Amino acid sequence: MSGTSETDRIIEATREWLEKAVIGLNLCPFARVPWRQGRVRLRVSEASSQQQLVEDLADELLALHAADPAECETTLLVHPQVLGDFLDYNDFLDIADGLLEQLELDGTIQIASFHPDYRFADSRPDDVANCTNRSPYPMLHLLREASIEAATASLPDPEAIYQRNVETLRALGPAGWEALTGRS
Repeated sequence: MSGTSETDRIIEATREWLEKAVIGLNLCPFARVPWRQGRVRLRVSEASSQQQLVEDLADELLALHAADPAECETTLLVHPQVLGDFLDYNDFLDIADGLLEQLELDGTIQIASFHPDYRFADSRPDDVANCTNRSPYPMLHLLREASIEAATASLPDPEAIYQRNVETLRALGPAGWEALTGRS
């Protein structure tokens, strides 16, 4: 990457997406509190290969595991220079899950996936429902399992989140999504 100004631009675009889409549309009902409390770590990886990304991911998984949740609840590892193709990104998720096992963090931390071209299986590329997982840059969201369990315990029907998100995005429509995020 070409220095701090590029990193700052990537972080700003990610913050804007979080605030307008993820929190603003309530796509993740658990995001608001840790975001407002400054407990979401944003890390921009300079990796330009999958191997470098694996190394950065390992560092971030270990750092999140070691961090006090009162200080760092979750991490977004943004990797703009690698896995720009969604199919390659999707394949990489198996490697990421394998790394969780290798580090003995499966069951402790999980990885959620976000990508500018995210597409759910069996959906059309232009289905606005895909936008629930579309981000400005490819990223891996590292979440503590205990935090997810605590957050979902307070909801009457956590499984309904996905369907509600799809309904929200379908009501917003592609033009509304583009107006909100500046991206189609």
